[in-house]
Parts: sequence; C-alpha cells; structure tokens
Amino acid sequence: QVRLVESGGGLVQPGGSLRLSCAASGSIFVILNMAWYRQVPGKERELVASITSSFTTDFADSVKGRFTLSRDNTKNTVYLQMNDLKPEDTAVYYCSTNWGGGRYWGQGTQVTISS
Repeated sequence: QVRLVESGGGLVQPGGSLRLSCAASGSIFVILNMAWYRQVPGKERELVASITSSFTTDFADSVKGRFTLSRDNTKNTVYLQMNDLKPEDTAVYYCSTNWGGGRYWGQGTQVTISS
C-alpha cells in the first residue's frame, strides 16, 4: 500500500506561481516513478508531468517550459512547481504512482487560476 497526500493548491492570478507537494508513505518511495495528473469536470484525467526513480522528468506539451518537477527522496516528497499559470491550468491536481500491480492516487488538490 502507498498513501499519497497532496498539498499546495489554491487560487492565484494568471501569470502567478504555485508549488504542489505530494508526500508518500512507506520506505519504497525511492524506487517509485511518480506522476501528476489533473482533471476538470466533464473531462478525462490528463497526465501533466512525471518523474522516474532516476529523476528523469517528462511533461505534457501544454505545460512544458512553465512547470518543473522534482523529488526529495529524504522526505518522500515530489514537488510540482507551476509558473506562468494560465486559466486553462485550473483543475484538480492528483499525485499518482504504480506499485505492486496497482495504481495509487492522492485525494487531489484544487488549483484555480483567475483574476
């Protein structure tokens, strides 16, 4: 079992920044590939960014150059730094990982970009 807890969402103006955190339980974090997804009502959940256990990152085209993803294995935490936020980034953001044949999700954190 892996428990994921997101934090850091909120309301910001266009052009602003937010940093989302995802804390994972357990001692296996160091070998987990981690990802962030987002979802808006009526749409499918979409992959935003991912980071492997060897720190390789990948991003959706819509966020490349604006979002960065890092991990701190000493804190069992991944960080999604979101800069130059746009109204279309508004969504519930979920942290996720695969382990032992199952996919695990956090509870989600709301990000709203509005003036």
